[in-house]
Amino acid sequence: MHAKEQLFRTLDDVNPDPRLAQLEASIMGEVNKLGIGTMGFGGRVSLIGCKVGVQNRLPASFFVSVAYDCWAFRRLGVVLDAETGGITKWLYRDPANPAIAMADQAGFQRTGREIALQSPLSEEQVRSLKVGDVVLVSGPAYTGRDAVHAYLMKHDPPVDLHGAVLYHCGPVVVKEGNGWKVNAAGPTTSIREEPYQADVIKRYGVRAIIGKGGMGAKTLAALKESGAVYLNAIGGAAQFYARTITSVDGVSLMEFGTPEAMWHLTVKDFPAIVTMDAHGNSLHREIEQESAKELAIIGA
Repeated sequence: MHAKEQLFRTLDDVNPDPRLAQLEASIMGEVNKLGIGTMGFGGRVSLIGCKVGVQNRLPASFFVSVAYDCWAFRRLGVVLDAETGGITKWLYRDPANPAIAMADQAGFQRTGREIALQSPLSEEQVRSLKVGDVVLVSGPAYTGRDAVHAYLMKHDPPVDLHGAVLYHCGPVVVKEGNGWKVNAAGPTTSIREEPYQADVIKRYGVRAIIGKGGMGAKTLAALKESGAVYLNAIGGAAQFYARTITSVDGVSLMEFGTPEAMWHLTVKDFPAIVTMDAHGNSLHREIEQESAKELAIIGA
């Protein structure tokens, strides 16, 4: 939070106009009434910064850019020397506070209430979980994004997925000697796999899906029917999650490219939050319904 507040303070230098500041504060106030909260988990802090960068527009068109989760820190700018190409100034960064690399931070702080899960998972293990549980996943896990899910709709999987953990992730992987090393492994947005996920769960016995942002009604029904669970990982923590990967044990479907391939990983104490359980409960559905009520009031 401190780093993000610092970022937005430096952005104030870009928009010194007090009228814009007033507009930005008004937008933040309205958005935070929705109750979406951090990561969409509920709460009254959904937006911690709002910057109106450009007022120019076509009369019938409004352009809005929203940055959240793993995109929050992907805004950087520089002023270049036209003759040398060298960087003369960084924008949106306070030089008095040097950036701290993820690897140097403490990372996940345990409370003692976390639930340890060892894959492959059993139906009994999964059905004992409920929305809100924080879990630490250890054991084999497999990545799968759009290309993998589309493939699994028409072909048998290259690995046994019974009891498996399937991670919506396109990792940054580099060759290291005869093996591979994962440098970043953050979750990708899960809703893209909604057309496939229920079938993949039911056909192959997948017990846990890890991703970001939740999934829809079809997947929720499959979780309940088959005894599976959706685990929400934290967007923007790609380097941290890479540190939970103890080994890369193989890779399948490399013809799809490095991010879209199915990587065979072993993880240790991978932290995530149960947001869709095997009993038909979904935190994402609940927040969507509640925020829609608030939005209707604001728009009335």
